[in-house]
Amino acid sequence: MLKARPARANNFMKLKLHGCAMLLGPLMTAAVARADPLLNVNYRALVSAADLNYTNPVTRAEAGQPVGNGRMGSLVWTTPAALKFQINRDDVFAMNSDTHSFPARHSDYMAACGCVDINFLQYGPDVFAGRAFNQHLSVYDGLESVKGRGVTVRVLAWPQEDVMAVEIDDQRRQPQPVTIDLRMLRYEMEYFSGRNFQLAANHAVMVRRRNQTAASRLDIRQGRILLTQEFAEGNYYDSSALAIAVVGRKSQARYLNDSTVQLAAAPGRGKFVILISSAASFNQVENSVNRAMTQLDHAQATRFNGLVAGTEDWWHDFWSGGFVALHGAGGGADFVGRNYTYFLYLMGASSRGDYPPRFGGMLWNVTGGMQEWGSQFWWNNMDCYYGGLMPANRPALCDPLFKMYFGMFDACARAAREVWHSKGIYIPETGFFNGPENLPPAIAVEMGQLYSLQKPWADRSPAFMRYAATKNPHNSLWNWIGNGSWVDGTWTIKGRRAGPHGPVVGLFHSGAKIAFLFWEHYEFTQDKTWLRDRAYPMLKGIAEFYRNYPGTKMGADGKWHIHNVNNSEGIWGGTDSQEDISAMRGIFPAAIRASRILNVDPGLRAKWESFLANLAPLPTNAKGQWVVARPPTVHGNPNMPGLTPAIYYGLCTVSTTNSAMLQSANATYDVIRNDQRWWRSASANASTTNSSASGFNPQTAVSVLSPIATIAAHLGRGADLRYILPNQIRCLRPQGDFCDWGGSGKAGVLANRMTLREGPGDICAERLGRVARGVNDGLLQSAPPMPGGDPLITVFPAWPAQWDAAFTLLARGAFVVSSARVNGTIPFIQIRSQAGCPCRLTNPWPGAHVTLFRNGKPSDTLSGAILAFPTQKGETIALAPEGRKPSPITIPES
Repeated sequence: MLKARPARANNFMKLKLHGCAMLLGPLMTAAVARADPLLNVNYRALVSAADLNYTNPVTRAEAGQPVGNGRMGSLVWTTPAALKFQINRDDVFAMNSDTHSFPARHSDYMAACGCVDINFLQYGPDVFAGRAFNQHLSVYDGLESVKGRGVTVRVLAWPQEDVMAVEIDDQRRQPQPVTIDLRMLRYEMEYFSGRNFQLAANHAVMVRRRNQTAASRLDIRQGRILLTQEFAEGNYYDSSALAIAVVGRKSQARYLNDSTVQLAAAPGRGKFVILISSAASFNQVENSVNRAMTQLDHAQATRFNGLVAGTEDWWHDFWSGGFVALHGAGGGADFVGRNYTYFLYLMGASSRGDYPPRFGGMLWNVTGGMQEWGSQFWWNNMDCYYGGLMPANRPALCDPLFKMYFGMFDACARAAREVWHSKGIYIPETGFFNGPENLPPAIAVEMGQLYSLQKPWADRSPAFMRYAATKNPHNSLWNWIGNGSWVDGTWTIKGRRAGPHGPVVGLFHSGAKIAFLFWEHYEFTQDKTWLRDRAYPMLKGIAEFYRNYPGTKMGADGKWHIHNVNNSEGIWGGTDSQEDISAMRGIFPAAIRASRILNVDPGLRAKWESFLANLAPLPTNAKGQWVVARPPTVHGNPNMPGLTPAIYYGLCTVSTTNSAMLQSANATYDVIRNDQRWWRSASANASTTNSSASGFNPQTAVSVLSPIATIAAHLGRGADLRYILPNQIRCLRPQGDFCDWGGSGKAGVLANRMTLREGPGDICAERLGRVARGVNDGLLQSAPPMPGGDPLITVFPAWPAQWDAAFTLLARGAFVVSSARVNGTIPFIQIRSQAGCPCRLTNPWPGAHVTLFRNGKPSDTLSGAILAFPTQKGETIALAPEGRKPSPITIPES
């Protein structure tokens, strides 16, 4: 019997078990969203703790509140007289990888469709100011509300179609016209032979950048206002459309100036609605326009209350998929829990389209598409968002990521052949949405010779250099390019004085991490169709790339070694990088297991097994601690410690039985944890943070990108998570961590819990994604003892002793697992089997016999360190210490 804690201040959720009240966290009133046999969760109460509530207007647009439907979205912010939006989409790209028009760093752009200003005032007292002001985002309902003097506004993004709806309730004594300005993002007067008059007559503006054109056009149709964009370069084309209508109030449309079209609603008291729709198309712009107009029709027919109902239903169902509830003295656990929930909101609001939101900007850019680092995708940054979504039981949020990377499969296969003289697929660390470019044959041949070191770098041709001068140097294929500048009217590039090497040129392991995420999707869902059609081709492609890469060679020791590779961005041209050896030790077992499940490629499987059996070990120093590479290297210190095997591929987790692996992992972790020199090492290393003292404490500054929370959890270091998780959220040392601290306004964590870590325009939530994965790993792990093996579920493998927690998360084997830990005691585990797989569970009650309940009745008595039992698809099973029947846990209002 668990003992009741004394009551604490404030309201708390109570877990009721055997008549004892166990305090877990703050509560608000609401109905229970979903009831499981042993876990009834008040989702409204739990989720609403993550709401944003502003009692003062924000002083910068980047601090606005995010509203999105997963495909389109905007921050919502105010000025004294207006409500403001910049509408963004995840499928709007101004260029693709074939571009020759953006050779300068940070010059390419994406996502932004147009700016919308809803103006409430021409003259008189400010509307959104003073005591009357309040801005509130309900993350449970997906509904934004803004209050001002005499005005109340509700904003939503409709999940069913790409429409944002704004309901205005104007109760001012003397209402003024409400005007909606739809503004272009690019305006420049430029001469185009024979076209300028027609452009002006069509209310259009065209901006040329080298070979690329960006055309923006204003329009008025059926009393609605529109803004279209068309991006073209060579054979590439993309378009977007915004359309706005007023419903419930007379309105008048007019062209306000060359860059703005306006819809004015007549003055009056009461409610009316503004509908904002968006669409994009890689075909004709009329496709985008027609889609946007049709969506307005559908939203208008649904009416605002129907849009509210549909939005709330979608979000309520989203939240019922799983949860994490945390509580502890001092508020640190509660703080982490709120940010965990908020991160899931951000992903639900931005990751449901055909493409993922880019790591910087997401759907929340407010600078017209301008953002540091441009429009390309860096996997190391994207990984922050997607590494923890499947354990959170939100696998569908990974779909846009999978669509994008699988969609570039053929381009990646071509790059593997042409650039790296290998087989399989090469997925670049940094690249455009459509994958590696289609190189001219002569350039492809020379690039392959140069990058494989068959041709001396000094012998590169003038044609190659002329071509390179047109390419964006952030891209992995061209990242040997350093700075560029205009010299006598010619864009001139300089290398990094390291030959064909650069931070992301020979960086292959990102492709392995992406492919392994495809494999994990299978592990978590047991979807064999997915395995056959998606995961296995990716695993096979990466395995074959590594096996056939010219730099993979048999050494004198009889082991396969890999040469001329990067370890993250800090090691260039190294040997046996920790990242690549880890990747191969993860990818090959997964590919072997997948081929067995599918009963395909037996001959290839035998080659993979032989390769894996003779693969070089992870690089270590004389003390047996892991280091990032073996010398020599072209750039970087190979003797720095690194912990990649404790992050990815399930190589080193609480399930691991390889004692040597665990010993090296813990020894390396202790070096990094306790020697503050390594806290200040390059951010490319897996564990970097910054600290003024050894170990972890309330002042330890954890960098935004650091996966140290997952490392600590995988090594069972729950005590460290007590400081790592809240400190990473708080960004204790942003001036040493952010890419452009001054240019971003020296702002740390913004009011909307996001940051500008990546620089101006690059609003992001990377650290929240890292924390979410760390929380998941601290509460539940299910990796097999070795890659390619059978999963082993462990609850609370690494959780701070001072923190109470309850959760519903997803484990490998398609098991939905629910449990709680209060005062250090785990009352039960509940497992819902979605695929009918056999279940293996680490006994959370060491030394005790465990009763297994089926249909609420005792079924079996289990014992031992590992509890193994069969399941049936759709079955819910509970486990508890022998002699104790699990009682339903509720989380009611205190």
